[in-house]
Amino acid sequence: MKHSFLALGFAALLAPAVQAQPQILTAGLRTGWQMENGNQMVAFQMTLLEGWKTYWRAPGDAGIPPQFDWSGSQNVKSVRFHWPRPSVLAVGGMQTFGYNRELVLPVEVVPQDPSLPVALKASVDLGVCSDICVPATFNVAGLLPQPGVPDEVITRALHKRPSTAKEAGVRHATCAITPQKDGLRLAVSLDMPSAGGDEVVVVEPGQAGVWVSPADVTRKGQKLQAEVDLVGPSGGVFTLQRDAIVLTVLGKHRAVEIQGCAAP
Repeated sequence: MKHSFLALGFAALLAPAVQAQPQILTAGLRTGWQMENGNQMVAFQMTLLEGWKTYWRAPGDAGIPPQFDWSGSQNVKSVRFHWPRPSVLAVGGMQTFGYNRELVLPVEVVPQDPSLPVALKASVDLGVCSDICVPATFNVAGLLPQPGVPDEVITRALHKRPSTAKEAGVRHATCAITPQKDGLRLAVSLDMPSAGGDEVVVVEPGQAGVWVSPADVTRKGQKLQAEVDLVGPSGGVFTLQRDAIVLTVLGKHRAVEIQGCAAP
């Protein structure tokens, strides 16, 4: 099973790591602790040289989304990523979303049987960019401790996640979908307080293979509006499920993640 995402390596808390592009980055696994619900909280950590960056799950115009292969793991039912707030980055005049110098990505691992040990084994493919972009691949593996010890590095990364719609005071979110010759036009309307500064809205359509244009964003008082074009794999009109759409607002003071949107 593959998932988009990233990772890094450090001292005794880290499982063994294989360096990829060692002149640019190092990477590995922080093995974390067992949570009260029986799940395991771990994190992948990556450190890059000055001037280098890597990408968020929705990388934007020129980014490369990380891919993570868990197929060698044992006693793993599913995983949930707790992505830290990304930065808005410029690459060749195009808007991208990612992380400079370091990323700690917490991952909540749901075991098939919480009473048994969890062995993680992962292969990671990602892109790192400076003036040029290069591919990087590395492997990490570790036996997760039970109960383990809370890790301040992981805890700090968890605190950097975007706010939920409820936490941010989002009162309403709607999406108007209009068919076009080569796809769809999506008009988003959010009734919410400002996130600060020039806000950026990232639209994730909830299905693979759909190209999304940069959002045209305007704000009038409590109303934030964004419009994007979407082109599917077939290049024509396609079905879009409103409850699968993820909207992320990136502002100067906070980021907000909104799951789904209603019809106008």
